[in-house]
Amino acid sequence: MKMEENNSGIEVPSYFLCPISLQLMRDPVTISTGITYDRPNIEKWLFSCNKTTCPITKQPLSSDLELLTPNHTLRRLIQAWCTLNASHGIERIPTPKSPIDKTHIAGILKQAQNFPNFNHKCLLELKAIVLESERNRNLLAQSVEAFDFLALVIKSGGSNNIGSIELAVEILFHIRSSQTHLKNLVNSDANFINSLTVVLQHGNCQCRAHAVMLLKSSLELADPIRLMSIERELLSEIVRVIHDHISHQASKSALKILAEVCPWGRNRVKAVEGGAVQVLVELLLNLPERRWSELGLVVLDQLCGCAEGREKLVEHGAGVAVVSKKILRVSAMASDRAVRILSSICRFSASVKVVQEMLEVGVVAKLCLVLQMDCSLKTREKARDILKLHSRVWSNSLCIPPHLLSAYPSS
Repeated sequence: MKMEENNSGIEVPSYFLCPISLQLMRDPVTISTGITYDRPNIEKWLFSCNKTTCPITKQPLSSDLELLTPNHTLRRLIQAWCTLNASHGIERIPTPKSPIDKTHIAGILKQAQNFPNFNHKCLLELKAIVLESERNRNLLAQSVEAFDFLALVIKSGGSNNIGSIELAVEILFHIRSSQTHLKNLVNSDANFINSLTVVLQHGNCQCRAHAVMLLKSSLELADPIRLMSIERELLSEIVRVIHDHISHQASKSALKILAEVCPWGRNRVKAVEGGAVQVLVELLLNLPERRWSELGLVVLDQLCGCAEGREKLVEHGAGVAVVSKKILRVSAMASDRAVRILSSICRFSASVKVVQEMLEVGVVAKLCLVLQMDCSLKTREKARDILKLHSRVWSNSLCIPPHLLSAYPSS
C-alpha cells in the first residue's frame, strides 16, 4: 500500500488523502468519473471556481449536486485508521451530517406557504443554510420556488415587516439568482424596487449594503422604461449610501446605480435634489483611487447635463477646483470627463464670479497644459474651445504661468 505523510509527519494511506489539497478527507464523495474527493474541496472546485471538469481526469462534469455520492466505505476506513492512531494525537473524524438537498429546501418553503406566521422562522433557516456553504447557495439559487418566496417577502413592504424583509434581501443577495428571474421581477413589479427603498431607509447598515448591491444587479437588467421612472426617494437613499460610507462595495454599487440611471433628465434632477453633487465632490476630494475618481466624474458629468446640477457644482466651494485637479492625474477617461464637466460650466453657467474662480484655482492653466500633453484629440479640442470661449478674460492673465500662456489658443 502506498503511504504518504500528512502535516503531522505520520504516514497515512494515500487513498485517505484529498487529491486536491493532500489533507485527510473528512467527507469523501465520489464523482461521475469514479474519483473520490473531500466534499468541501470538490464543491469549491465546482461552484466557487466554476470548473466543469474533473481535476484529475479532466473529463467533463455535471454541476448537479446529487451526483456527489458519499463514499461511506472510505469514510469508515479513515475513521478506523484515526482510532488506531489515537495514541499519536490523531482525532477521530466525526461522521458528517447529511448535506442539505432539494427535498429539505422544499419542506421549508412548504411550511412557509402553509403557515405564513412562520415566515420569519423559515427565513432564519434559509439564511443558516445559505451561509453554510457555496454548495447550499447554489442549491437554493436553482429553486424557482425559493426565489418566488423571497421576492414575495421583499414585496410585502412596510417598515413593520422590516426584519423579515432584511433576511429575504440578504438571502437573495447571497444566492445570486438567475438573471432571467431577476429581470422578470424588476420589470414586472414596481413593488420590488419600492420595498428595497424601504430597506435602504430603515434597515441596518449590513442590510442596506446588501440591498444596494442587489438593486445594482436588478437595475442592470431593467428595461429603459423602468429606469426612467426611478422614484426620488430611492435616488436620495442611493446618495445616502455613498455619504454614509457603509462599505467599499456598497458605495461602488451606489455609484454604478447613479451612472446607470442618470442619463435620463428627470433622474438627474432627482439625484441633484437628493444631494448627489455635494456627495460626489466630497468623494473626489477624499478618495483618490482611480476607479472611484472615474466613476465619480462620470456621474458628475451626467448631473452637469442639467441646470440644477451645474448650479450645485459651482455653489460648492471646492466643486470646480476638484474637477480641475483630476485632469491629467487619474486616467485619460477621467481627464476627458473632467474637461466635459468644465465645458458644461463654461457654456451654460459661466457667471463673472465663476469665470474668475476658474482662473484663480488653476483651471485655465490646467486647460493650457492639456493642449501640450498627449491627450485624446477630443479632449484637446474641448479644452481649446473652453479657452477660446472666455479668452477676453483669461488670455492675458498673470495667473497663468508664462510657459503655459504660450499655449493659449488664438481666437
